[in-house]
Amino acid sequence: MSLGVLNNIAAIYSQNNLNQTQNSLQNTLTQLSSGSRINSGADDAAGLALADGLHANVAALTQSAQNATAGVGLLQTADGALSQVTNLLNRAVTLATEAANGTLNSSQVSSANQEYQNILTEIGNIGSTTNYNGNSVFTNTAKSVFVSDGTASGATTFSETIGALSASSVGTSAPAASTAAITNPTPTTPTAGTGASATFALASATNTISGTLSVAVGGGSAVSVTLASGTTLAAAVTQLNADAGFTGAGLSAAQGTGANANKLVITGPTGATNTLDLTGTTLSDTTPAGAAAGAGVDFTAASVSTLSAGSAQQVLTSLTTAIQNVAYQRGSIGANINQLNAASNVASSESVNLTAAENSVRATNYGQATSDMAKFKVLSQTGIAALSQANSVQQDVLKLLQ
Repeated sequence: MSLGVLNNIAAIYSQNNLNQTQNSLQNTLTQLSSGSRINSGADDAAGLALADGLHANVAALTQSAQNATAGVGLLQTADGALSQVTNLLNRAVTLATEAANGTLNSSQVSSANQEYQNILTEIGNIGSTTNYNGNSVFTNTAKSVFVSDGTASGATTFSETIGALSASSVGTSAPAASTAAITNPTPTTPTAGTGASATFALASATNTISGTLSVAVGGGSAVSVTLASGTTLAAAVTQLNADAGFTGAGLSAAQGTGANANKLVITGPTGATNTLDLTGTTLSDTTPAGAAAGAGVDFTAASVSTLSAGSAQQVLTSLTTAIQNVAYQRGSIGANINQLNAASNVASSESVNLTAAENSVRATNYGQATSDMAKFKVLSQTGIAALSQANSVQQDVLKLLQ
């Protein structure tokens, strides 16, 4: 290579390498001082997006666990208040049992009634004054507890409803199914060649049908099929079409479709003009129990509002029912507490796991970083030395000009 002074190529190479080394050393020192491997988008763009996404999930889950815990606090407040209601009702049971005894005089029964009235008043006070975070507890309105991991698909809302509590509604009753008789449809007289039909409509396609279906075709003998309680329309169709007497009479059953899915259709033989006689049919439509609990015992009713020798037994019966209703309400609240505790535990566990995942992406690997720092410090020193030597090499050209 010829000697020249126009460009010091060796020095340029040395300076370029030294700059790269200084940049790498600076980045390593930043990682060591911050504890984070990713301090800008330039460090790891994909890793930064992943770590920030995980951090958002962790933030949402951490708050969700607190949301669920707050919901548990609300429910526990209600449960504690209801435990005192049970104590008051048990005292009222003692008073009613005492008042029913014919050995008491009117003054003693009046004293028992006075305490009974105080108990009813105090139950009302508990219902109206119990609050959580400034909000009334016994409102019979749903309070939402929101749990999420920060994504739309990972969100769950728990609806917690605590029934009203007052002297007119103590406790809550379990939801019950309701049953109503189905009015027999009027048989139709079809045209020749079309089978006669009769339609039984339920209030909803999810309701069940039960009772006895009795059908006589064209004045013939009646065919009877009994549907057990809880039979769905689909099951009723299957049972009827599998009955030898039913099909032997030329009858068939079908469930409506679409908007008519709540209907059971009985069709007679085709090819002749026939009528269907439904005499003896006693079918019922049962609506399943809903999710909402019913009202509790009403102690403002005339028969139980006052404790006397004559009303004592009726009061005692109502008190026993009220104690059962309060126990049912506390059981429902307890189940909701367990559900929210489970949701809180899941959110906390997921938060821990996602924090660990974020840490593995974002955190500085100190073993690797300290090794890199040692390497770049050595390269920095050797780079400076090499640049110094490159600068001194061109000084040799001057010797040729002497």
